[in-house]
Amino acid sequence: MSAAEWKERCGAEWSLRGAPMPDGPDWKAVYEAKPFGRNLLKNPNPQGLCKDTPPPEPQMSEAPSHGPPRFESDGDFSGWTTNTEVLPYDTSGIPEGAVICQLPKYSWFSMEQIVDLKAEGLWEELMDEFQPEILVQDWYEESQLHKFIYQLHVKLLGEDKRTVISEHTVNPTEDLSVYSHRWKEVSHVFSGYGPGVRFVHFLHRVKNQFMFDFFPTLFTGSSVIVRPTKTSA
Repeated sequence: MSAAEWKERCGAEWSLRGAPMPDGPDWKAVYEAKPFGRNLLKNPNPQGLCKDTPPPEPQMSEAPSHGPPRFESDGDFSGWTTNTEVLPYDTSGIPEGAVICQLPKYSWFSMEQIVDLKAEGLWEELMDEFQPEILVQDWYEESQLHKFIYQLHVKLLGEDKRTVISEHTVNPTEDLSVYSHRWKEVSHVFSGYGPGVRFVHFLHRVKNQFMFDFFPTLFTGSSVIVRPTKTSA
C-alpha cells in the first residue's frame, strides 16, 4: 500500500473526521501501533488482580512476624518506577500517660509511569489541534486500613517532560463507619487541554499497614486510553 492509502486507512479506521492528517507521519507505523482505544500503560495489573473479581480478603499469618516490618506489596512491578515512604507513628488521640503496647506502622507505596504519546503512534498535529480525549482510570481496594489509603496524580506534559499543561489529582477520604470491602473506581477525562502535550505522567499511591503482619491496599486496572474523539472548544 502507498503512504496515501495507509493515511486513508487510518482515517477510516478511527473515524478521524476533522483531524489534521499531514503527510509527515509514517501512516503504516501509526496504523500498526493502533494508538486509540487501547491501554498505553505497561503492566497495568502488577498484582495479578482483576476488577471483575472481588478483592481477596486479608489473611493473618498463623504466627506473628518477629522480623523487621514489611512495607511493600507482592507483585511484578516491571514497567513501573516504585517508591516506599514509611510514615511516622500516629499518636494523635492517645491520652497522655497511656501505655501503648503496639501501634500500626503505615507507609505509602508509589508507582509511576510516563507514557510517550508520539512513541505510541500519536502525531503532533493531532495532539495540538484535534486534542483527542485522554481517559485515565484506576481501581483500588477498599482496604479499611485508614481514612486516607489512595492518591492519584496525573499530569499532561510538554516536550521537555517538565512543563505541566494540565493535571488532575484525587485524594479521597474513606468512610470507616461501615465495613465495606470492594474495588473503588477512579476516573477522569482530559479534554480541551491545549497544544503541546507529548507525555502523560501517571502516579498513584496506596497506603499499606504493618502491625504484627503486613496488610496492603491493593490496586488493579490502571489505564491511560486516548479516544479518537474531538474535545470541546
